[in-house]
Amino acid sequence: MDSDDWSNLLALAQAGDAPAYRRFLSEAAGFLRAIIARTGIPQDQIEDVVQETLISVHAIRHTYDPTRPVRPWLTAIARRRAIDWRRRRNSARAHEVALDDAGHETFADPDANRDKDKAEAAAAIRRWLAELPPGQRQAVELLKLRELSLNEAAAVSGQSVGALKVATHRAMITLRKLWKRDEPA
Repeated sequence: MDSDDWSNLLALAQAGDAPAYRRFLSEAAGFLRAIIARTGIPQDQIEDVVQETLISVHAIRHTYDPTRPVRPWLTAIARRRAIDWRRRRNSARAHEVALDDAGHETFADPDANRDKDKAEAAAAIRRWLAELPPGQRQAVELLKLRELSLNEAAAVSGQSVGALKVATHRAMITLRKLWKRDEPA
C-alpha cells in the first residue's frame, strides 16, 4: 500500500474512524516486521517487538502530523522499540550466571533450607520489632501481625485511629531502615 494511503488512514483514525485505524494497523504491521527484522532482533522475538511497537503507535498516534510521511515516523518508533528490547535483554543477561552441565547436581534441594530461612527471618523481625518505640511496636503487632481493624486496634490500645495510622507509618519506615542496615552485603 502507498505511504499516502497510510497517512490518510492514520489521519482518519485520529478523527475517530475505527475501521480506518484497524486497517492502518493491519497493513503497517508487515512493514514494522521488516524494519524490526533488519535491526537484528532474533526471529523468535520479532513479533513481540512488533506488538510493543503497535502499542507505542497506539499510545502516540495523536502526535502524528498527517502532512508528513508516515513511514519515517513508524520506522523511528520501531527502531526505538528494538533498542528498548535490546536494553532489557542485556540488562537481564548482566544478572544471569552461567552454569556448567553438572550445575544441577551442586545445589541442594530448594526446600532443604526453608525451615531455617523462616526461622532466621522470624528472629530478625522479632529483633527489629524490639527496637521500635513501644507505641509503634504495639501498632504493628495489632494491625499487621494480629490483623485487627483500625477500630479494633484503637479499642485495644486506647489510641485514636489517627495515632495508630501515624505510628504504623513511622514503624514501617523504621523497619525498612533496620532491614537495610542488616541486609547482607
